[in-house]
Amino acid sequence: MITTITADNALKSYYLGAVADQLNKGINPFLARIAQTTSDVWGKDVRKAVRFGVNGGVGAGTEDGALPTAGSSHYAQFVSTLKNLYGTLEISDKAIRASANSEGAFVDLLNDEMDSLVKSSAFHFGRMLFGDGSGTLATISSSEETKYTVDTVQNLAEGMIVDVYTAEGVLNKGGLIVQAVDRAAKTVVLSGAAISTPTGYKIVLQGSKDKEITGLGAIFSDKGTLYGVDRANNPWLKPYTKTVSELSELEMLTAIDEVEAISGGKINFIVCSFGVRRALIEALAPFRNMETVELEGGVKAVTFNGIPVVADRFCPSGTMYLLNTDDFALHELCDWQWLEGEDGAILKQVAGKPVFTATLVKYAELLCYRPCGQAMLTGITEK
Repeated sequence: MITTITADNALKSYYLGAVADQLNKGINPFLARIAQTTSDVWGKDVRKAVRFGVNGGVGAGTEDGALPTAGSSHYAQFVSTLKNLYGTLEISDKAIRASANSEGAFVDLLNDEMDSLVKSSAFHFGRMLFGDGSGTLATISSSEETKYTVDTVQNLAEGMIVDVYTAEGVLNKGGLIVQAVDRAAKTVVLSGAAISTPTGYKIVLQGSKDKEITGLGAIFSDKGTLYGVDRANNPWLKPYTKTVSELSELEMLTAIDEVEAISGGKINFIVCSFGVRRALIEALAPFRNMETVELEGGVKAVTFNGIPVVADRFCPSGTMYLLNTDDFALHELCDWQWLEGEDGAILKQVAGKPVFTATLVKYAELLCYRPCGQAMLTGITEK
């Protein structure tokens, strides 16, 4: 006889490890290359001492002259709050009862729900890697009733629940459902009454404003602070960035060389939009054979000077990131775990509804220890 207790045991013993592995390694080739660690986690924060510059206690001299004056290394303290990452699945009481006498039907039910959870989580966590931590999905430029024209539909999909904030960051409406997305016209239809004069308003993932991990959008920003350190007074926090129109081998090599000259690091991973990858292949194919490699998770990628080049659906259009993944780490309090009640139950009934939910949780933050060891080319004409 299948019961919620049986389901709890299956979620704990069978599904957790497999799902955690998929979320850690199968979401995104970039995430799969990043180390995951529990080090430097103090309470609700990540605190990491990061060295920059060189030790000053080095110099040349005579055989009997004074030795170089001792100098210490320079350190900055990175501090950032662990972000709360959640993934929730939902099973109706009717579905559980319908499969109560059939183990195969029950397994099919859980498999379907877990597959849906992994796909939804892959969408959002993959998106966060390229975000700025604000949770912003798009900015509204104009509207017609409940249809809104936005700057990008890249981060939007039907069924998402979103909040709308004014340009000043004040909540205008919450809990709206994305009902339709027209990718060609860059429009989105939201549930509820039409919003009056929403130009400049932000569409934000429900409850997520300023609560997402510090993605590439924040690392490559030139404003304010990064991990609590002021950018204006610390130029080493600024990555190499350049706006180019036509992508060329020379521009890519220049970015790679500049990173190595400034930081001493080496680029080992390139991620770009699909249109930029096509532009790269078009630019290089007439002059060389584009070799491919297979990355962790079975993803195949073309290479540039031996460096894998991966196209990602969430990478901003016209953009290429040239990264040293050794400079990144996902600091976490623990790996993915199920939220459990005081009685140890994972599946919990939603108050007033014949529905049970289970929630995966991970407390983590993405840190880049050497921002000046990364590069970005923007404004690239896509193919």
